[in-house]
Amino acid sequence: MQDIEYIKKYGNKDKVEENLKRLDNGEPVQYIVGNVNFYGFTFKVDKRVLIPRFETEELIENTLKYIDKNKELKIIDLGTGSGCIAITLKKLLPNSLVTAYDISSDALEVACENARLNKAEINFVNKSMENIEGTYDLIISNPPYIAHNEEIEEVVKNNEPSIALYADNNGLYFYEIILKQTLNHLNKNGVITFEIGQTQAKDIIKLINKYLIHWEYKVIKDLSGLDRIIIIKEKFDKL
Repeated sequence: MQDIEYIKKYGNKDKVEENLKRLDNGEPVQYIVGNVNFYGFTFKVDKRVLIPRFETEELIENTLKYIDKNKELKIIDLGTGSGCIAITLKKLLPNSLVTAYDISSDALEVACENARLNKAEINFVNKSMENIEGTYDLIISNPPYIAHNEEIEEVVKNNEPSIALYADNNGLYFYEIILKQTLNHLNKNGVITFEIGQTQAKDIIKLINKYLIHWEYKVIKDLSGLDRIIIIKEKFDKL
C-alpha cells in the first residue's frame, strides 16, 4: 500500500495504471518513479544502476568522521554506479577533487546525468577498479560483494544489475583488488572506507593484515546492529 501511494504521488501522473502494473510485476518502486532521495539529494535511477540504500548513507556519514574536512581532499569512489557516493561527497566537501570509476558505461551515463542534476563536478572514468591511477586522500567503495551462491531477495535478483551485486571469491574479490593497490595510491594519512556484507568483516580484516601490515581498522555496525562499514588507516590518531 505504501508503494502504491508513493507511485501515485511521485510517479508520472499520466502512467499511473502502467506503473501499478510494473509494481505488480515485481519491479522496484524506485525504478518505476525514476529517482530516489539519498542523503538529501535526488538521484535518477533505472535498471542500469543499483538502487542507493540507507546503509550507504551510513558509509558516508562515518567516512566524514575520519577525514580532514578542512583540506582540499583528493577522493576516489570505486564502482560508483549511480554516482551517489561521489556526488554526495562533492556536495558536502565542495573543495574536494572527486574521481569516480565504473566499468559499466551504462552506469556512468546515469552517474553523469546525476552529476548534472546535482551540479557536481566529478571526474568519471570508465575503467575497472583493478587499474587505479593517481594518489588520493580517501579511497571509498561500496563494491559488488554478494557471493554467487548467496540467496538474495527476488526483487533485487530480478531487477538490479548483476554486475553491481556479485563478486568472486565469496564476495571478497574487489576488496582484495583495492587493498592490493592501496600503498601505491593512498596519500600519507589517507583513509580507506568500505561498505561490506554483514558476514564479511573477519575475512576483510584478514586481507587488511595481508596487504597493509600493522595498519589499523574499525568495523562499524549499521542501525540494525550488523557489521556494515570498515574504516582503514595507518594510524587513527592522525587526520
